[in-house]
Amino acid sequence: MNTHKIGTREEWRTARLKLLEAEKDLTHRSDELAQRRQDLPWVPVTKAYRFDTDEGPASLADLFRGRSQLLVYHFMFGPDYKAGCPSCSAIADGFNGSAVHLANHDVTLMAVSRAPLAKLQAYKRRLGWTFPWASSHGGDFNFDFNVSVTEEQQRTGGTEYNYEKGKHAIAGTQFPPVVHEFAAVCGTDAATYTRDRPGMSTFVLKDGVVYHSYSTYARGLDGLWGMYQWLDRAPLGRNEEQGIWWKRNDEYAKR
Repeated sequence: MNTHKIGTREEWRTARLKLLEAEKDLTHRSDELAQRRQDLPWVPVTKAYRFDTDEGPASLADLFRGRSQLLVYHFMFGPDYKAGCPSCSAIADGFNGSAVHLANHDVTLMAVSRAPLAKLQAYKRRLGWTFPWASSHGGDFNFDFNVSVTEEQQRTGGTEYNYEKGKHAIAGTQFPPVVHEFAAVCGTDAATYTRDRPGMSTFVLKDGVVYHSYSTYARGLDGLWGMYQWLDRAPLGRNEEQGIWWKRNDEYAKR
């Protein structure tokens, strides 16, 4: 039975015009926030990070691929995972087609994960992606940018996530059911699964020096979920009362 408010076209238009003013205000505030992100001070990256890429070993500067800006999506795919995180996979579906456009605007979009390169390449082929994906396996990059923790850090909470201390700490083995669910579809256990977290970091290359300019985590990634931007405009919104509903793009039943 439909319980949603029913109205006339005139009532709809009146309400829509009020909403339009709020939408315009949000757009202007979003523009202001974007400028504040760009105004953040740049921090020189002094550590010599190494990555494995399709083209061979690479430095952080190499990941720019000759461009001046680098956007890194910290994709949850730990070395002990058998498959990438479904949530990160949904986000990647959304940005996969953007990489070529950004590349022609002096921006390289690159995913980075701790899993060995061969695992990333196989998963990328499986899901039909074309964006570049580098492995930071065995290095400090993920740890230094607060998206991975060691077992000891996980137990003690001696780390930071989303600019808060101890976000990776666990109390015994008490994980929410959804964490166990996601861990299982990644072929691992909840503790191992949560040693990696999602995030996004940006860098700039200027006069041969790499600078870190911005990082965001958790719901700071909402805007990168392409499907959510559409759902937020759908009649029923995100409609997630049933819990986790999304899967990898090759796991849905054919419709």
